[in-house]
Amino acid sequence: MDRDDIFIKENKRKIRGVILIAILCLLILITFVISMNTGYIRLSPSDVTRTLFGGGSKKENLILFDFRLPRIVISIMVGAGLAMSGCIMQGISQNALADPGILGINAGAGLMVVLFISFFPVSGIGSIFLLPALAFIGAGLTAILIYILAYNKNKGLSPTRLILTGIAVQSGISAVMIILTIRLKPEQFQFVSIWLAGSIWGSNWKFVLALLPWLVVFIPFAFYKARILNVLSMGDQIAMGLGVAVEKERRILLASSVALAGPCVAISGGISFVGLIAPHISKRLVGPKHQLLLPVSALTGSLLVILADTLGRFIVQPAEIPTGIVVAIIGAPYFLYLLARTKD
Repeated sequence: MDRDDIFIKENKRKIRGVILIAILCLLILITFVISMNTGYIRLSPSDVTRTLFGGGSKKENLILFDFRLPRIVISIMVGAGLAMSGCIMQGISQNALADPGILGINAGAGLMVVLFISFFPVSGIGSIFLLPALAFIGAGLTAILIYILAYNKNKGLSPTRLILTGIAVQSGISAVMIILTIRLKPEQFQFVSIWLAGSIWGSNWKFVLALLPWLVVFIPFAFYKARILNVLSMGDQIAMGLGVAVEKERRILLASSVALAGPCVAISGGISFVGLIAPHISKRLVGPKHQLLLPVSALTGSLLVILADTLGRFIVQPAEIPTGIVVAIIGAPYFLYLLARTKD
């Protein structure tokens, strides 16, 4: 294949990626509109439109602006954060099964949240902004532990060893969390149970503001590091041959992945598989280059979470199914499928 053919093929890939991004944005917008009309108290499209333009009643304004819109925005943000976190993890570990939920990163963040809830109320404005930081610390400590246990001085990071270590650490953290929940008061226990199931519990604008700085900082940083991720995905030997400081870049990218996943978990609860499914679907659509893979993964993750949250609120009205359970129904079979295909 000559240089002109490579150039034409690359241009076609970019055009296909741009078209795909536009389609995903349109699908998110459609789901956004449907989600605004979905809930125990139904608002018709005309009611929603009238309320958005300031003509709604006090009740309609309360339902739309105080309850539904913050939850929808958080779903989009959490989906993007978890998907990009998983995409980064898969890139730095060369492991198709890497995901912050499966590897125990989410469990580490959750442990810090449960510890905080055990001693302090979550209603205060200071607590709301403190939760993402605490979740980041918990997720970071867990990531360091998994990295140390999975790393081999001679062979580097083994994909199989990484998954098994992550599952083992997650099991240990989950056991500690169960012990902690037994000691909680009834109202605290109910909250933690809902949180562990992956419910978008932080559904007001304060939680949006608490999560926003983390995504504003680390999503652009991940885009900036897309070229490094491309090189790391080729393997350590090739990356070192191209002059990349492999361990340094891997640690920086791991920290950014944790910084995306931890705060999202603090706001959304234990939603797994988003970081696994979204990058895989995106890779099939746009290929392995992270310049396109990262944004498409973010949009796919957003679409997946907002769709799961909308379905969870619609299927069993007036009750609702936690978003994490709906995602798990989709994600668990897909994980088993990927596990069956993995050779290592």
